[in-house]
Amino acid sequence: MNNVLKLSRESAALAVIDMQEAFRPVISDFGEVATRIAKAVEGAQLLEIPVIVTEQYPRGLKHTAEEISSRLANIKPIEKSCFSSCGAEDFLSELKTRKIRQVIVCGIEAHICVLQTSLDLLSDGFEVFLLADCITSRKPENKRAALDRLTQAGAVHCSLEMVLFEMMRTADSPQFKAIQNLIR
Repeated sequence: MNNVLKLSRESAALAVIDMQEAFRPVISDFGEVATRIAKAVEGAQLLEIPVIVTEQYPRGLKHTAEEISSRLANIKPIEKSCFSSCGAEDFLSELKTRKIRQVIVCGIEAHICVLQTSLDLLSDGFEVFLLADCITSRKPENKRAALDRLTQAGAVHCSLEMVLFEMMRTADSPQFKAIQNLIR
């Protein structure tokens, strides 16, 4: 039996979890991670992969970071109050309607909303790919603990560049030049 998980553009979606402005002053690498997530969104759109965005209690935590929201064109964030995005009915229904089997996860905080969302997705039979360079927390040790736990639970630890090139598959892809420029 082959247990190797490979991403497929036809069955994947990018989930941007709670990358909201209220966290900017308390997460030291917020700006860097927001910039990388913006590239993930742009790359997903170039590869025609659905993007789903959540916002945890936006009245208090504000909206999605400008670096990301400026690239969201017609994507309306899903508001939620539960830590796991799977607790928001619209999140799971979006995945199921689009027949998504693989979820590429990024956002904050690694040990709370990213962790709980990813664990629920794994429990529901989804394949979860963690964009480690697009996930953060207030404390680095919380990010490490979350990524370790999720990897042990069956999520795949990867990077933005790894994911984009895996889904593109070949330098002959019409998106190659644009993706190459994006990740530079």
